[in-house]
Order: sequence, then C-alpha cells, then structure tokens
Amino acid sequence: MLGSTGEPELKRVGPRVILGSDLRAGLKQSLSLFFDVTIFPPHKFARVCEKASRNLKTLEIGFISSLMVAELLIPTCEFHQPQSHLRPPVLPSIQKLCLTVDFISDSLVSTVSKGLVSLTHLDLRDTPVTEPTYAFDLTNSGMNQINQHGKLEHLSLVRSQEFVLTYFRRVNDLGLLLMADKCSTMESISLGGFCRVTDSGFRAVLHSCSRLKKLRVCYGTQLTDLVFHDMSATSLCLTNVSLRWCSLLTNLAVVHLASNVDLKVLDLRDCRNFGDDSLKAINNLRRLRMLLLDGSDISDTGLPHLGHELMSSLITLSLRGCRRLTDRCITAIFNGSSGQALQNLDLSNLPYLSDNGILSLAKSRVPLAELRLRECPRIGDTSVMALASMQVDGSGWHGSSLRLLDLFDCRGITQLSFRWFKKPYFPRLRLFGVTACVNRDLVDALARNRPFLHMAVHGEELGHGHSDSTNDGLVRNDFEVDELEQWLLEGGYGSYDEEMEAYESGDEEMIGVEEP
Repeated sequence: MLGSTGEPELKRVGPRVILGSDLRAGLKQSLSLFFDVTIFPPHKFARVCEKASRNLKTLEIGFISSLMVAELLIPTCEFHQPQSHLRPPVLPSIQKLCLTVDFISDSLVSTVSKGLVSLTHLDLRDTPVTEPTYAFDLTNSGMNQINQHGKLEHLSLVRSQEFVLTYFRRVNDLGLLLMADKCSTMESISLGGFCRVTDSGFRAVLHSCSRLKKLRVCYGTQLTDLVFHDMSATSLCLTNVSLRWCSLLTNLAVVHLASNVDLKVLDLRDCRNFGDDSLKAINNLRRLRMLLLDGSDISDTGLPHLGHELMSSLITLSLRGCRRLTDRCITAIFNGSSGQALQNLDLSNLPYLSDNGILSLAKSRVPLAELRLRECPRIGDTSVMALASMQVDGSGWHGSSLRLLDLFDCRGITQLSFRWFKKPYFPRLRLFGVTACVNRDLVDALARNRPFLHMAVHGEELGHGHSDSTNDGLVRNDFEVDELEQWLLEGGYGSYDEEMEAYESGDEEMIGVEEP
C-alpha cells in the first residue's frame, strides 16, 4: 500500500507508481511510503522520486535497501547524456528522513549526511537477517560522518533484533566521542544496539549535548548507574528518557535521573533490576505524564510510593509483566482521587491479576480510553461484564469511554462475554483484541455487525502502543466516527442479537452454515 500524509495518494498499478498531480506540482511537503519499495528497480524508484515535490521536507519509507538510498541520493549521469551532464539533486529540501533499511553502514550514513544539506531529523533503523560484514556495517568512521552540515537536531540509529541477535559491534566509545563532538546542538538522540559502548561513551553525549531534551537508549548492555551519577552537575533539562533492555541499571540510576524534575516521559521497560525504591524517586517527578515499568521488580507495597499528586496527573501507566503485582495493585493505583487522569493503562501478563481486580477498577469509574489485559490467565467473563456495566460520570452510557480493549489470551473469556458487546455496551470501542478460538463464529459475527470495530485475533498489538515515547503520554485520537451516535440513529444492532441466538440454538440456516 502506498499512502501519503495528506491528499493525494500515490497509487500502485502493477509494477508502476502513479503520483498525484498536486504532488508533482509541488504542493505536498510530507510523504510516507508504508511498504517495501525494493519491489521496484533502484533506478526506476529514483526516477519516481524525481517527480515528487522539490519542496518535499519529510520522507518516511517502510523499507528500502541501502543500495537504493545510494541510487537515490548520489548524483549520476543521465542516460545517453555527456559525462558532465549530471542528474540534478533529488529531494533537495528534505529536513526529516525516516528509513528502515537492510544495513546501516558507513557508506549509508555518509551518503545521507553529505547529500541532504537541510537535514534536521535523521531516523535510521536496520533489520539485518545475518550478521553484517565490515563493508556493510557502521563503524567509528561512520559515526564521525554524522551531521556534516551542522543542522541536525534529532538523531536515531537503532539496530533491530527482529530477525537475529545482532548489534553495532564495530562502534565503541571513540565512535560516540566523535559523534558527540559534532552534535552539540542536538535536542533528541536515540541509540539502539551499541553493545560495545560503555559509560564513557554515553557520558560524552550527555556532557556535550547541552540542549538535549530527549534521550533513548535500548540494548545498552554496558550502560550502568555511573553514567547518571553526576546528572545534577550538568545543565541538561531532560523531558523524555527511555532506557530499554539496559540490564545493568538499578534503582540508583532512577534516583540520579529524578534530578530532571521536568521529565514528562520515563520509559524503563525490561530493566528488571528496578524495584520499589525506584518508585520513591519517581514520585518527585510531578510533571510526569507517561510511566512505563514493564518487566520490573516492583510490588503491590511499592506502588503507593507513587504519591497522590503524581498519580492524579499521570496519563499513561504500563505495568506489563510486573509479575509480583496482584489485585491489590488496582487499589494502590486508584486510591481516592488518584489515577483519575489515566487514559491508557496496561496490566498485561500479570499472572495474579483476577476478575476481582477489574471489579475494583470498574468501581473507580475512571474514564479510561485504552485498557490492555492480554495474557492474564485469571481474567474472564466477569471482567467483561464489569467493564461493560461501568458508567463514567456524566456520560450516561455504560463503558462509554473505552476505545481500545485487549483481552487476547485471557483464558477465562468464553462466548458469554460476546453478549456484552451489543447496545448499549462499549459504544465507543474501536480496537478489540481477543483469542479467535474462543468461538470463531461469534468473532466473525461481531466483526460483521460492528463495522467501526477493528478485531485483532492473532495476538497482534493494538493501536500505537508505546513504541514512540515522545508524545508526553497523551492518547492519540484517531477515531473519527462516533459509534454511539450511529447507534442512536440506526436503532441498534438487531442483526447481531439474531446471530447470537442462532449460534446458541444451532440454527444452521440462519447463520449461513451449509450442510456437508
């Protein structure tokens, strides 16, 4: 599929691409291609991009090979033209470039850094299927090529672990020292998979980039508490910090980070050494809006350390995989008026969370927009009934605030739950995750009779999740149609009720099942 961040669209017809007329005319400044562009020959794709707006400032591509990037950005001779007749620069006005490639290499970084003179935002992610060789890998030399024109404000270099366990093994502390020397004006840095970089390299970034607001490190296997021990002595004023899969970090790192009192986003997922003591330090962050603690060692007794003031303003809270938590964590979150601002709550993969905990949540009458309970073995039909019956103050409708509900692999869910997805229950629900094998016929009937509801039945993650920790914890509102209003206008979902009764009575003619 080809799409753009506005009208018109690029359309694919067989092997061809048709560009919208106003895109060619230079009216569009942002373009996203959410597909694998390697289905096109490199030289043909370059010709397509030549027809795009010369005012194009933002380009995002779902997947492109590093060879095609070189073909696109390096000036070449026109076919059947003299050697001196070079093709004019492609995408001369690009300021933001987001690419997923096969390999991030020195050559790729150099080509992008030299070729795009107006670049302020560079986001590169690679997904190697094999361990990269030296010629196709990033080294200290490539790190020294970054920001050659001195305009870069955001940098993201991430090596994905999607296919194989691989890292940027040829970059060490020297590489980050070279990069930091050229990136003193950087405001946002994201580094993933730099397994040979130690505290010295990361400290160079923190102490050289005085304007840094957002820091993201994932798979920092040698990152320790020491990198943050003198945070209070720096001029940094961080607002967004993400430290994922940094296994050597402990509670002490959070204590030092808490000196950044303006933090709005704190992502500590999959750092398993964080415990209850870290919550005491987090309580000092009164401007915090998003807190992600997936897989940490916190307990029910630690959650009350997140004081009333913090919990009264927190918008997103994720406790996925915190396996020491029980039903009592609900009381700790929604104590009195605490938690009333929450819009997005993730309680997935909590083996001791049961229907009793969800009953307590329903009694709190918090207007949640997103609730994830996937892979909670003790969650069942009672939880669905409690949420469906929950009335949010001032709405007058049952369960009216939930727009996303993920119940995938909740083993207590049976076909009884499906009766609670008809009028007047869950009228605003748009995304619903459930295990298809509960009853495939009922799942299909629900999908047919609620056309605005997206069903996920194979375990896929719903919505935007927390992949981007830069939105201050706010839940994005991408739901354009108000199904509650639609129900009022159309008089409900009578056909769904009929199908439900047919399934329970075994009326094969009504449900359209043909006899063998």
